[in-house]
Amino acid sequence: MAATDAPLPVLQARRIVTDLYAPNPLIYWADFLFSISLGWSAFALAVTQPMFAMAQLACTVVATLTLYRAVIFTHELAHLKKGTFKAFRLVWNITCGVPLMVPSFTYRGVHNDHHKRDVYGTRADGEYLPFGASQPYKIILYLLLIFVLPVIMAGRFIVLTPLTHLYGPLRRWVWQRASSLTIDLSYHRPLPSRRDGRTWVSQETACCFLGISAIALAAEAVLPYEALALWYIVAVLIFLLNSLRTLAAHSYRNPGHQPMDLSEQYLDSVNVPGHPFLTTLWAPVGLRYHATHHLFAAMPYHALGTAHKRLIEELPDNEVYLRTTRTSLWNALTRLWADAAAGGGPAKASTTG
Repeated sequence: MAATDAPLPVLQARRIVTDLYAPNPLIYWADFLFSISLGWSAFALAVTQPMFAMAQLACTVVATLTLYRAVIFTHELAHLKKGTFKAFRLVWNITCGVPLMVPSFTYRGVHNDHHKRDVYGTRADGEYLPFGASQPYKIILYLLLIFVLPVIMAGRFIVLTPLTHLYGPLRRWVWQRASSLTIDLSYHRPLPSRRDGRTWVSQETACCFLGISAIALAAEAVLPYEALALWYIVAVLIFLLNSLRTLAAHSYRNPGHQPMDLSEQYLDSVNVPGHPFLTTLWAPVGLRYHATHHLFAAMPYHALGTAHKRLIEELPDNEVYLRTTRTSLWNALTRLWADAAAGGGPAKASTTG
């Protein structure tokens, strides 16, 4: 086997990071509470400023970045062991998931399937589209969705949730086709099971109640319409950041016909260590180490940087591990675009990085 075709030494890598799997609740609480508090404070301050004033623009930027970081904790919730961090999950949904119309049930389960060896990169993976093995225009179309996604998510809860209780068959359709944060719009979610828990009904009800209340308060001039407009703007910007991060997270070279083993999944994923501050603005909560995360899905976000450093220093041959590294968001996106423009990169998946 050629050196460039060598698989990642997974067993060696696991031994190097075996002590990094315990999540630290203090880090989770401090990070999230700071982000969500600053985010909503900046949002409230932006609402009080004249429209398009510099102060409002500055507050909107701060609100977007901090609320985006808070939202990304849904990724951690999907991976934290079921039955743990119950208070954290509740607070996250109340202060972040419900107000931004992205409650945790829309990601839990769906994302876990993305990490399964027989699902990742296949047509059953709602978080994977073969952008790198397709045409560039599909990347553009994906990014354009950000302008309608906030409206779609709000409409799903405000309009469809009550209707599903009036018409049973609609409820099944809404669950399967309109209850998942995915990038594949054709994705069909499996019917609710034990892994989805029992809280999803209360989460969607809370989203419905909050959305209807906000519209009613705006209609009665209790809540300024500027608040709804800013909510939409911040939501669009959050979706934009997350869409760019998602495009940079993988090489997306698998056409979807067959699953990939763990080493192949890793080589199809991307690490962008980047600047310790600037990179975390667009890839927060450990997601700049996305390839490393795919090796150790249960590892808490605050340990991924340490794991990345150890693997570089302690693997006898780190060449394969380093092959997933990109220097920046721009570098990751331009490589994805180049693969798409070249007609797809599946054949190059094991030789480029």
